[in-house]
Order: sequence, then structure tokens, then C-alpha cells
Amino acid sequence: MSEVKKVTKKENYEMLMEIVENSNSEMKAELVDFITKQIESIDAKAAKAKEKAAEKRAEGDELRAAVKAVLTEELQTAETILGQIEGEELTKAKIVARLTQLVKNGEASKEEVKTEEGKKVMAYKLAE
Repeated sequence: MSEVKKVTKKENYEMLMEIVENSNSEMKAELVDFITKQIESIDAKAAKAKEKAAEKRAEGDELRAAVKAVLTEELQTAETILGQIEGEELTKAKIVARLTQLVKNGEASKEEVKTEEGKKVMAYKLAE
């Protein structure tokens, strides 16, 4: 079974450009101009999205490094770790996400522990 390749908007405009350039339409110049602007717009949008994604990745790497710096040989809960890291927009979910990345990379380990209230929570420490 062959896979159907999805045609992108940009590829559609490029095909239209070929058709228009090979035609004898009275509006050929206007259509070529319109298609060129649309392709440029798509390229600019893609570049902006790449830039934003790289920015987010870098921000995540910084937070992962900060979380790793706080980890010790002793088990700590995500809330304890969150309390040790400075930052305005930090949430427990962001900390847990970075801890999970560290565990997957083999840089940290996790164990289930009971709190004083009897609740079971995950605790993390540096990998041995």
C-alpha cells in the first residue's frame, strides 16, 4: 500500500504559480504577485514558529539544569524541589515534567514514599 503524501499550502501555491506562468491570462502579473506574497507569508510564519520553538526548548533546558542542580543523594518530593528553585512562572507540573526527563535520561531516579499524612507521592534523587 502506498502512502499518500499530504500536499502543503506552499506546494499548492507553487503549483498554481507554474500554471499561471504558463497561461496567457490578462491577470497574469497580478496573480503571480499574489501567489508570491502568499508563499513569502507562509515562509515567514514557518521561520517565526521555528524561532519560538527554539526559544521554548532553551527555556526548558535551563529549567532542567536548575532542577538537576537542586537534586541531591536524598529523596525529595517535587514540592520540596519547587520550593528551592526561584522563578515567577514555575509550577509543580513544570518541575515534574523536568524530573521525568531527568529520570528518562538516567540522570535521576524516583521512588514512591509516604508523607506524614499517609499519602503516597513520588520522590526524586540523583542517579547513582
